[in-house]
Amino acid sequence: MIKQSLMKGTFILGMSGMICKFLGLFFRWPLQMLIGDQGVGYYQMSFPLYMFFIAAASGIPVAISKMVSESYATENYVVVIQIFRKAMLLMFILGTGFTALLLIFSRPIIHFLRWDNKSYYSLVAIAFAPMFISIMSAFRGFFQGLQNMNYTAVSQVIEQIGRVVVGVGLAYLFLPKGIEYSAGGAALGAAAGGLFGGIYLVKKYFYVRKEIHVANPPDNPKILDRLLYIAIPVSIGAAVNSIMSLIDSALVPQKLLEAGFTYTQSTILYGQLTGKAFILINVPLTLSVALCSSIVPIIAEYHILNKKFELASKIDMAFKLSTVIAIPSMLGLYTLAHPILELLFPGQSQGFTILQYSAISIPFIVIVQTSTAILQGSGYYIVPVLNLAAGCILKIVFTMLLVPIPGINIYGAILGSTLGYALAAILNIMFLKRKLDIGINYFEIIVKPTFASVLMIIAVVIIYMNVYNYTMSIRFACFFVILVGMIIYTILLIVFRIFKYSYIKNRFFKR
Repeated sequence: MIKQSLMKGTFILGMSGMICKFLGLFFRWPLQMLIGDQGVGYYQMSFPLYMFFIAAASGIPVAISKMVSESYATENYVVVIQIFRKAMLLMFILGTGFTALLLIFSRPIIHFLRWDNKSYYSLVAIAFAPMFISIMSAFRGFFQGLQNMNYTAVSQVIEQIGRVVVGVGLAYLFLPKGIEYSAGGAALGAAAGGLFGGIYLVKKYFYVRKEIHVANPPDNPKILDRLLYIAIPVSIGAAVNSIMSLIDSALVPQKLLEAGFTYTQSTILYGQLTGKAFILINVPLTLSVALCSSIVPIIAEYHILNKKFELASKIDMAFKLSTVIAIPSMLGLYTLAHPILELLFPGQSQGFTILQYSAISIPFIVIVQTSTAILQGSGYYIVPVLNLAAGCILKIVFTMLLVPIPGINIYGAILGSTLGYALAAILNIMFLKRKLDIGINYFEIIVKPTFASVLMIIAVVIIYMNVYNYTMSIRFACFFVILVGMIIYTILLIVFRIFKYSYIKNRFFKR
């Protein structure tokens, strides 16, 4: 099977991710229009638990990717199939088990977390998703280990289409019964998307399996041991990451009540944070996740083959790609927060200041994700977990202290998240430099992308004001300058030689 370069693999997964985010607008926008901030609050309350499972089980696809990449690089094809079979069984057990737990204990969970009782329908609906998502994730880890991102990318688009069509359709059908039922129908779309994406990957697996010329391999118990050795710390780290969202779900509504807000006001503010700000922040993070998915098997291959120069080169490129993604995204969302919300949610742009301050966390989140992927690919699984746990503790402290203050309220949670990710990023970088003995070219990785981003934002603001004054349309002016800003930034990346045109061309046509 033809392998793909880091840049090409990131581009393929990044493009599919952006397509999914665009398709997600056809989910988020009608949902916002149908059930408003309050209904979105019900929907979002159940989501952190679902994402907690995704995070808790995410170590297995990463372990599959790393182990398959190492075995494929050394032409040990029997082990490749053994790895996948063990991982598939493990993911099936985890997925069905978590689905059963959520269905059985949904009421006690809501009572324990002090959620509004109307969030019950969303929680029960989202409970069906882990069963399908877990199986699909195992296939994705297998294909990523082969360093071919095409099948994963297509499955992501299919999954999102299923989620949009089924989720919005059921939300509309259940709306006459109440917004809580409508939110539950929307949550059921996640299970449908997982089912459709999984069916596609099963078909492609049997196609690829024919290219790996090995007979049915015997059982190898050692495979499971190493799989768990890699997966457990990675899963714990991802779980700690998702705990940051779970903290918001558990603490923020409670602390807002202590600040003097009503249940409805707390739900609305929480809906603006998670249903608007977090959703938009996740758009650039889609590219970061694509980068991480591509970098783990590549780092694992060069690490096991002891190619130190190539390893250092890929790490440098990974960090450069991460800042090229993160810095303009932060500046763009901060500067255009109100127009972007007006573009996506006409007449419901409340909460744009929440988006502005949330955007500041983007570079730190991206650096944490990238450095964690590099450390995992290099065999350091525990360290990023501990570093992220330290950041999580810092977030809890700031959330509990600041959110109950009426004048700070939900912005305390935003500050806590930003500082938590900043701490984890700094600790990861310090460890990476010490253990892998690599230098980081801060001028190339930080200064040049920042300079290009600032110039782009200045141009975008000037163009936006002129277009708005001419058309008197916030939505048209915003959409226009986003497209223009992307073009300007791409040109600046080449002009400042952040990426050479010849390098980009070569990366897309050869490894």
